[in-house]
Amino acid sequence: MSVQHFHSMCNRHMGRPVEIRTRDGRFHRGIIRHVSPSKVYLDPIGPRRGGFGYGFGGFGYGLWGFGWGIALGFIAGVSLLLWW
Repeated sequence: MSVQHFHSMCNRHMGRPVEIRTRDGRFHRGIIRHVSPSKVYLDPIGPRRGGFGYGFGGFGYGLWGFGWGIALGFIAGVSLLLWW
């Protein structure tokens, strides 16, 4: 699928919990907090939330404090987490 497809899908589901599978086989669970033209930013959910790397004042926490960023061109699939 195209970058534009994932960009519009992530924009439609802003603020909702999702699971994103990347082309290298990794899964990322989080709440979509921001979508830029090239990345989607997730606020992590699950066992990693609040763990190492989420320091004071957003240091190590991504652009503007929006969790980690995933390149839209690297996404292989997006699923809504309805149970969350």
